Amino acid sequence: MNGPLEPGEERALNRRLNQLRAEHRTLDEEIRTLETAHYADQILLRRLKKRKLFLRDEIEKIRSSLIPDLNA
Repeated sequence: MNGPLEPGEERALNRRLNQLRAEHRTLDEEIRTLETAHYADQILLRRLKKRKLFLRDEIEKIRSSLIPDLNA
């Protein structure tokens, strides 16, 4: 169980969350652009998609840590 976060920790996590979300959106746009190209670099596309999945997992971890425990 996690205890309540300190205000500084919460701000830092929110900042990191915003950075990850921005990078996730940017990757989404890049992937969409590559997918519409006639000769897309499939290796690059695969790497971008893997990075996007990694970011999604990190976003969910941070979001989960920002939700207070109900038993606290």
